[in-house]
Amino acid sequence: MELTEANKNHIDAMSYEGLLSGWRNAPVGSPWFQGETGKYWGERMAELRAQPGGDGQHVAASKSIGW
Repeated sequence: MELTEANKNHIDAMSYEGLLSGWRNAPVGSPWFQGETGKYWGERMAELRAQPGGDGQHVAASKSIGW
């Protein structure tokens, strides 16, 4: 999917838990994880995880999601 300003703003507004939940639970072939938008989604998750405390936030989000 093309990365529009609206898609970018939507992704940027999501919490790490929301991003991780979408990543894990979206249906196969979801356009959110294809093309430029999919690449940006992954980059945003990596950016948030690289921040101080990001690994702990990842573990907490993963436990909260339950997978």
